[in-house]
Amino acid sequence: MSDLFGDPGEGPGGDPDEEEAASAEAGAASLAPRANPVLIGHEKAEALLLSAIAAGRLPHAIILGGPRGVGKATLAFRLARFLLAQEAGAGAGAFGASSLALPAEHPVFKRVASGGHADLLTIEREIDPKTKRLRGEIVVEHARAIASFLRLTPAEGGSRIVIVDGADEMNRTAANSLLKVLEEPPPNTFLLLVSHQPGRLLTTIRSRCRFLGLQPLPEHEILALLARHHPELGLEDRTALAHLAEGSIGRALELADFGGLDLHRQLMGLLAQLPDLDAAALHAFADRMAKAEAADSCRTMSELLTGWLARMIRLAASGKSGDDERETAIMRRLTARRGLDQWVEVWEKIARLFLQADGLKLDRKQVVLNAFFVLEAASR
Repeated sequence: MSDLFGDPGEGPGGDPDEEEAASAEAGAASLAPRANPVLIGHEKAEALLLSAIAAGRLPHAIILGGPRGVGKATLAFRLARFLLAQEAGAGAGAFGASSLALPAEHPVFKRVASGGHADLLTIEREIDPKTKRLRGEIVVEHARAIASFLRLTPAEGGSRIVIVDGADEMNRTAANSLLKVLEEPPPNTFLLLVSHQPGRLLTTIRSRCRFLGLQPLPEHEILALLARHHPELGLEDRTALAHLAEGSIGRALELADFGGLDLHRQLMGLLAQLPDLDAAALHAFADRMAKAEAADSCRTMSELLTGWLARMIRLAASGKSGDDERETAIMRRLTARRGLDQWVEVWEKIARLFLQADGLKLDRKQVVLNAFFVLEAASR
């Protein structure tokens, strides 16, 4: 996968100078990407896109890669709106523009936000009509819609644009369907692939796209937004959330909304027991995750656990100490029992287990128990 823009985009260097700007950012952080007028950070990435447009060298297929919740989809819609407005002659000329932003009252902005622009197609996970739940993957029927859409004549005489959010969530058949489009792209089309884990994409897809990576945002940005959205949280809790979010604004807000701190503390209590887990405590925890109303909490827990394992592996590989002394002590004790390659295998096994549970609708209690049994066996 080639890197179109050199170094990945970086976060901003300081806090907003004006209260009005800060208020706008705080409100925008909770909006869906298609309706978000504000991109927090990533000025370098935006400037590189503008430069490519001005030079007439914007590739037809771009992977916007980086951690979940840092603004990849927001940037994708921002770029799409800019291109659609420019082609419609609606006052968004590329030359001399200082950003890709369109005002929220702009007619193109409104149509994109409502999902009503005829030249923009968004592909993402959808609700399964049988189970009434969000699918665990993007299925082939939706991916096939891309080819049909791009073969149509642009409704407004410019280009047709497809945003796939997130591309690494396509199943194998859907990914192969997208690959056929990338191999022979119709003229005047753009594909923007939002990817949380670009390494999961087919090598053949990556080779046919240019890559723009977005970096995690600075901790001060996360802390500032948490303070605006959750003023009831003390500094200690906001700092803990920022640590868990690892540079993702969306992740920090999601953790705050879904009780992420309490879940993290419960996980730490269980992990501290390894390799001698309290069976009653583990089953009680698994029972809570299995409740019908706990689907969001269980997903959050799985992300916290796999994220914790990833941090443990990184910490052991670097030899550095983490910010949380208790967490670091648990990590050091566990990594002293097994080699890094073995812990990488554990991380992969548990991540795969949770992914299968989501896609196949497996019994959540048994999945949670199995994940901790894997940890228990590895830590002996």
